[in-house]
This record gives sequence, structure tokens and C-alpha cells, in this order.
Amino acid sequence: MKNLLLLSLILLISCGPQERVSKETFDEVNRNMEVKRLTEVEILQEAMVWGDSITLEAQAQLSAQLQEAIASQGVVGALDFCKINALPLIQGLEKEHGITLRRVSSRPRNPQDSPDAEELPLLDAYAYNAENNLPSDPSIQKVQGGEVFLYTQPILISSNLCLQCHGAPGKDVADATAKALKQLYPQDQATTYTLGELRGMWSLRLPKREVVKRM
Repeated sequence: MKNLLLLSLILLISCGPQERVSKETFDEVNRNMEVKRLTEVEILQEAMVWGDSITLEAQAQLSAQLQEAIASQGVVGALDFCKINALPLIQGLEKEHGITLRRVSSRPRNPQDSPDAEELPLLDAYAYNAENNLPSDPSIQKVQGGEVFLYTQPILISSNLCLQCHGAPGKDVADATAKALKQLYPQDQATTYTLGELRGMWSLRLPKREVVKRM
């Protein structure tokens, strides 16, 4: 499935503005590729594996901390916990791995999580698949002149736990939770979701030079 998706992504490569890659970075990557005799396909496959690993780690840490917060503070208390702790957790992973990591959505809770011009077409493709009951796998494409890989993975409303904060107010979302959401996120759009619906996607930017170093 991933191989088929990689082929289909040739048609999805963003044509937005690209950042200029420094000659030093370009030369460093080419030297490493030549010494290790790496092909572009091998590098792309390694980037996919790395993206899978980072998103799995991020999701596991966020889910574990959320469940602990709900158990000790209730859903309303967990909202405060998430607002304070989710971003530092993601920033810690960015620093550890030397990558850029985001969760983006067309209906964000925080406006800063809106997709950019490179992310939007991929998010729209995941939304189309979800609306038409088609499978959606992680995907990867080249950006910034081919020196950065943009890895994406869909995020679904996977359990009733998600609905306590993202479901229908008055039905899934308790009144106290809805009130707290309005106070914490005045521009919140991330409610009225149903089980199995697309919530958004993980978006990782993996520098090619860092991928090559791993091989």
C-alpha cells in the first residue's frame, strides 16, 4: 500500500514557493550519499520509517499523558493540562530528532494548527478518502528543492474518549467541558466530530541530510 501511495504522491507534490537550499547542505548530502552508495528510493523509504516512528512516539506520549490527566483531574482538568503540556512535549521531540512536527486540521482548536500551503492538499486528500470510505496511509513527498521530506499521517477520532472533547456539545461533550473549551479556545472549531471521522493529520518535516545520517 505504501509503495502505491508513494507512486500516487508524484501527482500531489506541492508547487508552492520553495526555500533555497544552501550549497553547503547540498554538497554534504551528496557526499554522504556517494560514500554510502544510497539511492533516492532508499532514502525515501528510510524517511517513511522514521516518520512512522516519530508519530508513533508522539501519539503514544500524548495519549498516555492525557489519560493520566483525565484519571487524576477529570476531563475539564485535562483540558488545562493539554493546553500547557502538549506543545512542550512536541517541541521536545523536535529538538531530540532535529525535525519539525505539527498536528494540523481544517477545523483546528487552536488557529496556529491550521494547515499551510504545502499541507492543505494532503489534508484535503485524507478528507476525501475518509468521506468516501477509502483507506488512508502515511505519505511522504519532497519539498524545499528535495532537501526536506514532508511526512504526513491522518489522525482519526478513534474512540469515545476523543468525543468527550471533540464530539457534539450537549451529547458527547459535557456542559462543563464545553464551557471550559470556550474559555481556553475562543476560536475552537474542533467539535461535532463523530467516531471514525478525520480529525486532522500529523505533519513532519524531515531534513534529507538527517535521514541520510541515519542510514
